[in-house]
Amino acid sequence: MANFVSPEEAISEIKNGDRVFIHSVFAAPSVLIQSLTSRSKDLKDIEIVHIHTEGEAPYSSQGNESAFRTNALFVASNMRQAVAEGRADYLPIFLSEAPSLFRKKILPIDIALISVSPPDKHGFCSLGVSIDISKAAVDSATLVIAQVNRNMPRTHGDGLIHISKIHKLVEGHIPLLEAKHSEPDPIEQKIGEHIASLVEDGATLQMGIGSIPDAVLSCLTNHKDLGIHTEMFSDGVIPLVEKGIVTGSQKKIHRGKIATGFVMGTRKLYDFVDDNPEVVFLDMGYINDTDNIRKNPKVTAINSAVEVDLTGQVCADSIGTYQYSGVGGQMDFIRGASLSEGGKPIIALPAATSKGLSRIVPILKPGASVTTTRAHVHYVITEYGVANLYGKNLRQRARLLIDIAHPDHREELEKQAHERFKGPHL
Repeated sequence: MANFVSPEEAISEIKNGDRVFIHSVFAAPSVLIQSLTSRSKDLKDIEIVHIHTEGEAPYSSQGNESAFRTNALFVASNMRQAVAEGRADYLPIFLSEAPSLFRKKILPIDIALISVSPPDKHGFCSLGVSIDISKAAVDSATLVIAQVNRNMPRTHGDGLIHISKIHKLVEGHIPLLEAKHSEPDPIEQKIGEHIASLVEDGATLQMGIGSIPDAVLSCLTNHKDLGIHTEMFSDGVIPLVEKGIVTGSQKKIHRGKIATGFVMGTRKLYDFVDDNPEVVFLDMGYINDTDNIRKNPKVTAINSAVEVDLTGQVCADSIGTYQYSGVGGQMDFIRGASLSEGGKPIIALPAATSKGLSRIVPILKPGASVTTTRAHVHYVITEYGVANLYGKNLRQRARLLIDIAHPDHREELEKQAHERFKGPHL
């Protein structure tokens, strides 16, 4: 069994050339990260691997290039500049497949830096608010170093790890960072209303974080027996649970439970999931597996986009060549929802950017990635309505998408569509 040591002693186990995994999202172990970065002058060629992390990422700062290089499986705000300036790399992958990179030794993990709850009377710690791909990293790492934090919720599911499996323990009782919350604006609220109109009683929901998902959830107060099977959720789910709207009674797998890979929210959310048997945190290789998603009824997957072209191609992770986020689980759930009995895969976005540029575009920006192919897309929703592209040819898709574009841009989009598709009128 590991003993508690200083952060400096724990991090001294890391040697040149190691591949180091950092725990995800709000579970990123800040004490260990700071200690690791303080050794930047002594280390060389350390590869950092993680998905989305919140908080500071000093290992990607200018001046640390010889010591650390990040190989990010998802690019959050703390990594965008480093990727853009060449100090870090982005590895595109479906979130459902990311755990297999570690388990199949495609990216063997030498060291896993994690944050856990204190051990219970049986010696089990919890990975808390982020199981996602972190459990796979822990299971396959040669050395596990844990920051024990009494503020970390103890969650049910796949995230239990016995203290005997942890090689070094460090105390770090720091309040978890919290997600900023903003009320939906009128545009986001209208999008939420359109989406909510498609949600049926008994549906299983997947949604992300942000104003549009919150707007959708706020419009579901008259629904019944909703379920949740999602890669992540936030505070907006709590009122629906408290009102008896989210029951999970119609789900086929994990009936009666909220199934998730991680959460992002406020202390209220952390208290909600703490020791709550109604919420199960599961490995992302399972949660995002299309075969598991499709087993539940009426899966309604709600995902966002940067832009959508007139054929239905969705760019959701880059702005031209600028890497903004990552592939994540969008394709996993769009496909899973389309295969679910009565399922509805949804892409939602405002019709225009804050600068007034159309987000329904003739073609994607040069260098933009296709996150979700046009063959996978069904519903596209803006504040101006719902376009169901399933079973529609390219000409018909263009017409439907122009109809939900911002009115200021429809004439130009019509012109571009006529030049592209020719023939009869749209």
